[in-house]
Amino acid sequence: MMAEDGISDFGFAKRKAAKQLGAADSDALPTNAEIEAELRAWQALYQDEEQPERLHEMRSAAVDVMRLLADFRPYLTGGALDGTAGRYSELEIELFPESAKEVEIFFLNQDFHYEHREPRRPAPNSPEAILSFDWDEVPVRLSIYPAGAERNNRRGQERARLAQVEALLEAEGKDAPPVTDA
Repeated sequence: MMAEDGISDFGFAKRKAAKQLGAADSDALPTNAEIEAELRAWQALYQDEEQPERLHEMRSAAVDVMRLLADFRPYLTGGALDGTAGRYSELEIELFPESAKEVEIFFLNQDFHYEHREPRRPAPNSPEAILSFDWDEVPVRLSIYPAGAERNNRRGQERARLAQVEALLEAEGKDAPPVTDA
């Protein structure tokens, strides 16, 4: 489901799989690390050439978007950061502005088209707002949190600042085979 349908939420994917299999015991569900390992194995087998290209495309888009939104303290999270992004993945960026309205006002002043969504289930650590848009054919989801939430890393989720994402792109370039003229 995560590889083929683009589901990025581990918890949602686990619940959906458990329901499809008729499993009631949540203790039998795999850990996020186990799912991520299997996702990487699946991508290596079925998306060997496509997945690295998509990952590079998403990380490049992340750098552009993070530069544009630098005033709002952006962090990259999700599949583009951990390397599991695939064909249907969204670029996941977290912002920590003084107010969620600041980001929307910025977009309106730039005449930048986006979709505003409210979080599914408001909870203590959920974003105040979610903005979605496409950046060079890469779907982007901005999760906007209060400025004070920046210090609270949710459930140990990995996240990276702009400099770290730029370093990932640079490392990709070093790992790539040399380009030769044919």
